[in-house]
Amino acid sequence: MATYDLIIKNGKIVTAETIVQGDIAIKDGKIIEVGQSLQGSPARVIDAEGLHIFPGLIDTHVHFNEPGRTEWEGLETGSRSLAAGGVTTFFDMPLNSTPPTINKENLDLKKACANEKAIVNPRYWGGLVPENIENLKELHENGVIGFKAFMSPSGIADFNHVDDETIFKGMKEIASLGSLLAVHAESTVICDQLAEEKQKQGKTTARDFVESRPIISEIEAVRRIISYAEATGCKVHIVHASSRKVVEVIQAAKDRGVDITVETCPHYLALTVKDLEEKGGLAKCCPPLRDEDEVEDLWVAVANGEINVIGSDHSPAPASMKTITDNYFEGWGGISGAQSTLNILLTEGYFKRSLPLERIVALTATNPAKLFGLDSKGTIAEGYDADLAIVNLEESFELKTEDLFYRHQHSPYVGMTFKGNVKSTIVNGEVVFENGEIIAPQKVNA
Repeated sequence: MATYDLIIKNGKIVTAETIVQGDIAIKDGKIIEVGQSLQGSPARVIDAEGLHIFPGLIDTHVHFNEPGRTEWEGLETGSRSLAAGGVTTFFDMPLNSTPPTINKENLDLKKACANEKAIVNPRYWGGLVPENIENLKELHENGVIGFKAFMSPSGIADFNHVDDETIFKGMKEIASLGSLLAVHAESTVICDQLAEEKQKQGKTTARDFVESRPIISEIEAVRRIISYAEATGCKVHIVHASSRKVVEVIQAAKDRGVDITVETCPHYLALTVKDLEEKGGLAKCCPPLRDEDEVEDLWVAVANGEINVIGSDHSPAPASMKTITDNYFEGWGGISGAQSTLNILLTEGYFKRSLPLERIVALTATNPAKLFGLDSKGTIAEGYDADLAIVNLEESFELKTEDLFYRHQHSPYVGMTFKGNVKSTIVNGEVVFENGEIIAPQKVNA
C-alpha cells in the first residue's frame, strides 16, 4: 500500500478544463495521484466532502515593501494574508522596497527576507528604470519572473519612470533575454496636465481625481507600448487595465500577432467611483476606479477570454497615508486586497454573473503559470506542486477588520458580504491556513 503525507478525499477538483469528484494524494510537496477512492497510509486525511479544491492562486502583482518599507506591509504579514485567501504563490513588485529590485544585490536582499518570512511561494519582478539597463541580464539570470516599468511616475522617489528612449532600449534588451516587460500604462502628459488644471480650479473631489486619469490616458500609453513591442519583438504584459476599452486595443494587437497579454484586478470588477466617494482613500488607486457601466463591460471581457490574468495589485500603506479629507489628489494610491481576490471572483463572478469556476482557475492559476513559465504550478494533476485551496462555495461571510492578516487592517472590502470561503490553503503539501487561522509558520525557498 502506498505511503503518502496527505490525502484529500471526496472533493470537487476544479481545473481550467473540468470539475470532477475525487481524491488527491500528496507526498514530498508533490501531487502523486489524482483519482477515485485512493488508498494509502497517509499521515493525514482531509475530508473535502461538499467542498471544492482549486489550484492555489498565483497572485502576479503584489507590493510587500520589504526590505526597507516594512512599516507599510512586509513579507510575513503579506504572505499570511495571501494564504488566508487561497493564494500559494506571489510575484513581488520591485519598486516599494528600499532599495528597489533593480540589480542583483538588491534582489538578493529581497530573497533573503522572503526565505526568512514568507509562508507561500515567492517570485520576484525586476525593475526597468533609466539607470539600470545594464543590470537587466544579471537580474534575469538570477531568476526574476520578468521586468516592470512605469510609463508615468510611480510615486516612489527611488524608482523612476521610463522615458520613451529608455523603455525602447530596455525592451530590446529584455527581448534578447527571452523575458517580458510588465507595464504600468498611463500617459504622464495627459494625467499631469489634467491634474494640474483640476487643482488650479479647486476641483479636488473623487470624481475630479478620476477624470484627471481618464481611460484615454491608458489607451494612449498602451498604443505606444504596442508600437515599441512590434519594433523590438519584446513580450509585453499590461497590468491593471481598468476598462474594456483598454483591453480592446490590446486584443486588436493580439489579433495581428503582437506578443502581448493583459491583467486586470478585483477592484476594477467589484468597486466603482461611488465607492471611492464613500470609502475615501481606502479605495484610491491608479488607474482609478471607473463607473458601473465600465465594471460591467470589464466583466464581459473576462467572460469572453479577453483578459489573461487577474492579480490583486495589493498596494498597502499605513492608514495615515490613506486618509483623504477634501482633496483626492492627496493620499497614497493603492488598494489593500490580496486576501480577497478569490472571494470577489466567486461572489461577483461565479454567483452573480455565472462565470464558470474553470475560467476563474484559468485566470488566477493556469494562465499565470503558463505565461511566466511555472511549469509545476497552476493545475491539479500528477507531478504538479501540491499548492491547493479548499473552498466552501456555500458558506457566506461578512469581511471584518479583524479577519485581515495585513500589517494594517484596512481594506475597501471590509463590510462586504462574500459567498465562497477559503477553508484550507496548502503550500508545497503543507497546510498553512485552516479554518481562519495560520497554522504552520512554514518557510519556503525562493
